[in-house]
Amino acid sequence: MTDPALMGVAELAGAIRHRQLSSVEATRAALHRISQWQPVVNAFVRVEADAALARAADLDRAAAAGQWAGPLHGVPLAHKDMFARAGGSMTGGSAILPGQPQPDPAPAVARLEAAGAITVGWLNMSEFAAGPTGHNIHFGHNRNPWDPSRITGGSSAGSGAAVAARMVAGALGSDTGGSIRLPAAMNGLIGLKPTYGRVSRAGSMPRAWSLDTIGPLTRTAADASLMMAAISGHDPRDPTTSRRPFPDDRTFLDRSVAGLRVGLPPQAWMADATPEVAGAVSAAMDVLAGLGMAGAAVPAPPLEPYFALGDAISKSEAAAAHGTWMRDRPQDYSVHVHSRTEAGYHIPATRYLEAMALRGRLLRQFVETVMAGIDLMAAPILTFPVPTIAETDEEQTAAIPAMVARLTRYTRPFNYLGLPALALPIGFDGAGLPMAVQLVGRPFSEPLLLRVAHQYQQATGWHRRVPNLPA
Repeated sequence: MTDPALMGVAELAGAIRHRQLSSVEATRAALHRISQWQPVVNAFVRVEADAALARAADLDRAAAAGQWAGPLHGVPLAHKDMFARAGGSMTGGSAILPGQPQPDPAPAVARLEAAGAITVGWLNMSEFAAGPTGHNIHFGHNRNPWDPSRITGGSSAGSGAAVAARMVAGALGSDTGGSIRLPAAMNGLIGLKPTYGRVSRAGSMPRAWSLDTIGPLTRTAADASLMMAAISGHDPRDPTTSRRPFPDDRTFLDRSVAGLRVGLPPQAWMADATPEVAGAVSAAMDVLAGLGMAGAAVPAPPLEPYFALGDAISKSEAAAAHGTWMRDRPQDYSVHVHSRTEAGYHIPATRYLEAMALRGRLLRQFVETVMAGIDLMAAPILTFPVPTIAETDEEQTAAIPAMVARLTRYTRPFNYLGLPALALPIGFDGAGLPMAVQLVGRPFSEPLLLRVAHQYQQATGWHRRVPNLPA
């Protein structure tokens, strides 16, 4: 049998359900893989081996009695360390949150566990979810399993590294300006930023509550759909959550995509792409065409206004959330996070309110014009190779805003609009680093994005490539 650590969420769940593998065996395989890769990528801040093995044993006993917790029965997962859990602690990648009172448990994690998942530990991240690179001065920098000198992307940095290194089959992350899609793109994973309001944020550390979303990082679209089915749905603790259902079965993934219309990446958005990235995106569009999808040119509105409006909201709400700590414990912030959070105090209230008031109108305008006549659109994520840790040194305060803007230029606008967006791996560059494209849909069109991504993955197989443990 294949090493269980190399199996994805759906494959593990199926093997356990068909008695080809036990929950304990799956968990031990994950823990062994963690012991091998943790010194290389620094993805975990806590591994809860004893608790995970005890839960796995309980699940195996239940299965022997014919009792199945749900579709994720026995699957080892780990999550960004920003979700509250009964009796647990949360670091948020910071020096401040440890020891602070915790909110009630996060429904997103609780729903995965109710579906049978096993939480084996908690993952490193950018401090306070405030960085797109994965640097962290408190717990050590996250490192990319494809090349440990490179960044993982952030802020869901450990989530990207852990899933790519096959330490766990899937992980939760959060996305306020690209924090799921960037680590997914840089680590060769599917990363889904859901529609704003699709998944409850209750019990999770906020960065900017008007933009925050919770979603999965996995190796396949099928795996992401399993996790999304578990975590989606209305939650009275988060009044922004929608009651719109997410499909419970995976049959929608296998429906043909022939006849769907995809908006091709606007040339203006690809103008700064390296030839290698541009070629990979073009080849990916050719694969979709081979599946019967029709490409269509779409208008290319300037992204800068959406970026600026989203940035105003993000900085303002972060400053409000961190006000007390910024006054009382400024020395406990990294230079990067302190400088970015402090900037929020200089944004006029009128600018923040304007950004909030324009959202609905600009969303409707985007959907009715840019997305008119298409089912989904493709857009870049990174138009250049994954940078090194040294190249994105966050201690240079003057360079921080430009660095953040360069990394999040194509992701933050879709947080402002609240649209679902999926990072889709499309190959590797000459240095062996992942490349990706972004699929963007109308509100609540996650099943469509996952279906297209699934069909693309079946036609290509990039997701089957595994990073090698450095000698």
